[in-house]
Amino acid sequence: MNSEENILEHFKKMSALLEGHFILSSGLHSPKYLQCALALQSPKEATNFGRAIAEKLDREQFDTIASPAIGGLIIGYEVARASNTRFIWTERENGTMTLRRGFSVKENEKILVVEDVITTGGSTRECIGALESHGAKVTGAASIIDRSNGRADVGVKRFALASLEVPSYKTEDCPMCAKGEIAVKPGSRAN
Repeated sequence: MNSEENILEHFKKMSALLEGHFILSSGLHSPKYLQCALALQSPKEATNFGRAIAEKLDREQFDTIASPAIGGLIIGYEVARASNTRFIWTERENGTMTLRRGFSVKENEKILVVEDVITTGGSTRECIGALESHGAKVTGAASIIDRSNGRADVGVKRFALASLEVPSYKTEDCPMCAKGEIAVKPGSRAN
């Protein structure tokens, strides 16, 4: 499961790498969509992805793993389990990413943010902002897939198990919209 080719093959096999006309969580349009929930539905595979990320980590660089809900929850938990560390998450409340459910962080607590997929880095940046507003120090970020092919800037060093070059477009620049193709929104967040 560790090679980029094997990871992408798993996504295809699980029908988690979709082709069509999609509206991403960022509001951008794309001809491809990664439905990570399908790729992580097997506990064995989720554990394997979590272990693969954990193996690339310097355990001295973080005390806690955090993820933005909902997409990052499974993989964040699995990375925390593989690295034997605490796991917390952020979630939106009234449109703002925040710590809830009694979670708290200590001043300068070192945190690694883990996501399933990064496109623009927006959810990761929101998660980092929420954690830092409570005094944490975010030391890095990781994901299973980087669909920005390294271009997304989240403000900290990050890595992904696999990278894809997938175009995304503003609605007014979308060639699929120009052809009259209907866009669907398979993700978890409303625009």
